[in-house]
Amino acid sequence: MKKHVYLFAYFLIFLNITTYAQASLLQAGPMVGYSEMVEVALWVQTTKPAKVKFMYWETAAPQQKRSTEEVTTTQEKAFTALVKADQLQPGKKYTYELYINGNSVKRPYPLQFQSQTLWQWRSDPPEFTFAMGSCAYINEPEVDRPGKPYGSGYEIFTTIHQQKPDFMLWMGDNTYLREVDWNTRSGILHRYTHTRATKELQPLLGSIHHYATWDDHDFGPDNADRSFWNKEITKEAFKLFWANPNYASGEKEGIYGTFQWNDVQFFLLDNRYYKTPNHNFLGKRTLLGADQLQWLIDALIFSKATFKFIVIGNQVINPTKLEDSYTFYPEEKEELLKAIRQANIPGVVFLDGDRHHSVLMKMDREGTYPLYDLTVSPLTAGVAKPWPEEDLSLMVPNTMFIEHNFALLSVKGPRTDRVLTIRLMNDKGTEVWSKEIKASELK
Repeated sequence: MKKHVYLFAYFLIFLNITTYAQASLLQAGPMVGYSEMVEVALWVQTTKPAKVKFMYWETAAPQQKRSTEEVTTTQEKAFTALVKADQLQPGKKYTYELYINGNSVKRPYPLQFQSQTLWQWRSDPPEFTFAMGSCAYINEPEVDRPGKPYGSGYEIFTTIHQQKPDFMLWMGDNTYLREVDWNTRSGILHRYTHTRATKELQPLLGSIHHYATWDDHDFGPDNADRSFWNKEITKEAFKLFWANPNYASGEKEGIYGTFQWNDVQFFLLDNRYYKTPNHNFLGKRTLLGADQLQWLIDALIFSKATFKFIVIGNQVINPTKLEDSYTFYPEEKEELLKAIRQANIPGVVFLDGDRHHSVLMKMDREGTYPLYDLTVSPLTAGVAKPWPEEDLSLMVPNTMFIEHNFALLSVKGPRTDRVLTIRLMNDKGTEVWSKEIKASELK
């Protein structure tokens, strides 16, 4: 009898050692990427080569488990893996589990995702809520500037997770490349890895869907533009570490694309890859580039979405000619705004970050609906006031906020009377201000 007890005890010890060994291979994640009706993207990063897969099951029916394909992480891909849970039913909630080298790796927080609802021709679109934010600086003292750390308040990621949004929209400067990173692939991949492994970020990654665009700091140096010599490497890093559903430029250039959530469409723009240097006034100046701008206009005209969120790293309607704002590129900005007016495109709202403060701006337009521009920044980076010379005439009163923050945006109501509610939240989860915008007001 004792022999069997000892053998069982040894087995448990072996099992614990094996489980710990596989958990030690986990660098970051798992993360839930895009969600569609029958497919969801799942991401993970290991510390060295390993076989990874996910088991998943409808939360209400745990006896019916399914598996993703098993893939091997490699150094060439920074030991990241992006796999698809592609045996889903629309409108369901799922629980999932990570396996490394054939062994389950438990996490001390829920691992969940959801498939989008097939509501078309059947019901009103479901209500939903998403979080948005930008400028997430994670300190690494060995390579940071001397003095007071620039990043702080990582508990904001816990706060966002506690709000239980359907997804998180990352508005750019999602990681901050440093001088030590810009010139090498290893440096760039290290910075993305270092940011993604932030302890406070892991629960948010594991159960909230994530979509992203970039701005200058996760693209290259401060105010970086099309001349950045390693933009192909940062484009590669972005695609390795994020799980957007598509890239409209294909494998050629840039990272712009689109996704839908219920009756709303998001247009994720690339404001860096094609950008004319700020002080190059020789020839035509561009922020998005001709191909991306034409794609955006075509996609906006084609879209039947109630709200059309144009997601971009920098402010659009701020009238001040600030470097890295769209107003610094007035001809292209006017071309976009003119197209929105002439094509009678309803429901357009701009979402952006970059400024290290948050504000809602509103531009009235004669004979048509006003354009709103919501800036949300920063998550953990240092805060900054507007420049003394800024024209704040378009600012919606009492919406300027100069502390760490994020926003929660909800869309609800019947299909014919949808309402967008914007709630700006501080890092503790307390509402700072709110604003309702009816879809009927944007026609």
